[in-house]
Amino acid sequence: MKFLTDEKLLIVGAAGMIGSNMAQTAACLGLSSNICLYDIFEPGLKGVLAEMDHCAFEGVNFTATINPAEAFKDAKYIISSGGAPRKEGMTREDLLKGNCQIAAEFGDNIKKYCPDAKFVVVIFNPADVTALTALIHSGLKPSQLTSLAALDSTRLQEALAQEFGVPQYKVTGAHTYGGHGEAMAVFASQVKIDGKPLAEMGLSAERFAEIKHNTVQGGSNIIKLRGRSSFQSPAYQAVKMIEAAMGGDKFYWPAGTYVNEGKYKNVMMAMPTVIDATGCHFTAPQGTAEEMAALDASYEHLVKMRDEIVSLGIVPAVKDWKKDNANL
Repeated sequence: MKFLTDEKLLIVGAAGMIGSNMAQTAACLGLSSNICLYDIFEPGLKGVLAEMDHCAFEGVNFTATINPAEAFKDAKYIISSGGAPRKEGMTREDLLKGNCQIAAEFGDNIKKYCPDAKFVVVIFNPADVTALTALIHSGLKPSQLTSLAALDSTRLQEALAQEFGVPQYKVTGAHTYGGHGEAMAVFASQVKIDGKPLAEMGLSAERFAEIKHNTVQGGSNIIKLRGRSSFQSPAYQAVKMIEAAMGGDKFYWPAGTYVNEGKYKNVMMAMPTVIDATGCHFTAPQGTAEEMAALDASYEHLVKMRDEIVSLGIVPAVKDWKKDNANL
């Protein structure tokens, strides 16, 4: 098998459902011949390693460890799903304190053991603030660390495809920006259905409001249907993000990225982004006045969560971030 790289890909939280799916997907796509699995739950980790070995991927060297020093050493690409999962009845924000403490330790491990890491994807909730926490602690450049936000957009795309009876790829421009949570901003003004603007498709405001609601609650619906938080879709999208950073196909779905310009300051939020071998790059979103107002509201929600982790002492005050990360 031909691989994009022989450099070390580290999967954090590998004993979980997302982590184990990421390991398999990364091997199937030929991302790296060197995949390290890390988790603190040793029995589950050993089970995942056995499963990967039983797949008999040609040319892939899987290793597994519960030792962070061993796991992070020389890692160049990292995906972390190593937080607590969301359960039925919980919002992403309910996970804030515990998962941000995990994210702080994750960032510290990057700074200590692999400061030359090239790209990192954080996918445990609330992803906007866990990724921000990890970025501050890691010392990496903002373009090197991003969070998973694409699922909100793919859920919107899927809902519109179902509504109009077209293949999902025929729906373009279906994007959500801002926070990956209940306060996400759903943009529809750029959507096209098989090349035709959504505005010309006769979709009522009431019906679109239902679709928006279902998009926002997409993760909760998976929990109700399957009895557990989604794992296949976040695993796939996260691996596609890291694939782009390794030099594979560029990743065009929105990603959570560090923003500190214009009216949006010192937050991680989903924006129009492109991930390639040079990192994650964003542009300003374009939308109607209503859409931009929704994005402003989503930003204010992110600021409140950011300020909460500051008050908890998980990250320092914004003015002191440069002491931990000179790139901010």
